[in-house]
Amino acid sequence: MGAIALAVLLAGCKPENKFQPPPPAEVSVGVPVKQDVAPFEVLTGNTVAFATVDLVARVEGFLTSQNYIDGSEAKKDQQLFGIEQTMYKAKVKEAEAQLDGSKALLAQAEAEFTRQETLLRQNVSAQATFDQAKAKRDNARANVENAEGNLTIAQTNLGYTTVSAPFDGIVSKHLVSVGELVGATNATKLATIVQLDPIYVTFNMSEQDVLQIRQNLKDRRLDVEELSKIPLEIGLMNEEGFPHKGFLNYVSPELDATTGTILVRGLFKNPTRALIPGFFVRVKVPQGLGATASLLVPNRVIGEDQAGKYLLTVNKDNVVVQTRITTGQLLANGLRVIPSGLKPDDQVVLSTNGAAIPGAKVVPKVTTIPVATDGTPAAPK
Repeated sequence: MGAIALAVLLAGCKPENKFQPPPPAEVSVGVPVKQDVAPFEVLTGNTVAFATVDLVARVEGFLTSQNYIDGSEAKKDQQLFGIEQTMYKAKVKEAEAQLDGSKALLAQAEAEFTRQETLLRQNVSAQATFDQAKAKRDNARANVENAEGNLTIAQTNLGYTTVSAPFDGIVSKHLVSVGELVGATNATKLATIVQLDPIYVTFNMSEQDVLQIRQNLKDRRLDVEELSKIPLEIGLMNEEGFPHKGFLNYVSPELDATTGTILVRGLFKNPTRALIPGFFVRVKVPQGLGATASLLVPNRVIGEDQAGKYLLTVNKDNVVVQTRITTGQLLANGLRVIPSGLKPDDQVVLSTNGAAIPGAKVVPKVTTIPVATDGTPAAPK
């Protein structure tokens, strides 16, 4: 009996099994990146040729030569087409001969006028004779001027037989073949030349955008020279970020009442011809002058619910809290500007693995958020 009682007593002294909560989860946190970011927005636009000119035959004749390869680059003043010159060279010689004859008659008329003027002063010649000599001289002068004009016209028409490039550019395919008659009834289009360097980019800004920019500039009006210094950046649909740099070139003086937008144009260097007219581009447009201090966090850690957007942060007691924020621009490396709701020393939860729940205690592991180096917006998804 004593042994049984001892066994019962020992069994009653065994410690009870109690639930032990798991230790706090370890989460990665980091303070927001502090960086100056210029306010901007991303709009869409199109590339437009700097200049486009139709090459035409302005005189009648047979096309004698095509001096370029379709689609090739031409330099300014390079001959592109030739038109038969025989008749026009003859016209120049004819006009030169008429001018020489008119000058000879003028010399004779001036000599006679001088002689009659001397005789009139000596009372040897009559006034009527002097007047006749003066009229002949004036008529001879007029004939010389007329001959000079005819020579200019003949030389100009001869010049039109050579069709040259008005600027550096790419020449389209030829529309008329060598041997065809051109310019018979009106100017005949031979080809088109397009200047691609530099190149324009046009886009439209809404009335709201214009008012926002004016507010950022404190209603300061920029002159043409200042406008031409405002940088613009563009990217094609298949490019990351905005690799092409340019400047503002033109702003329409009036708003289109039907669309509520204003036309804006930028000018971009294009030495490699990477941009051709008609491309659809993304345009990074500054909304003011200079940059402002901003807080940035990775865009991927921003959450959203019915109440709006938020971040998970860890307070001084290592407890996860939900912090309401507003969001701004998305930069090229995935960082998002946070205009309000976040403090510079807040510990933002960066990686949770599902362990960071509002109200839960955690063990924060501090890491560094990569800094945005260029402040450029990301391509839209």
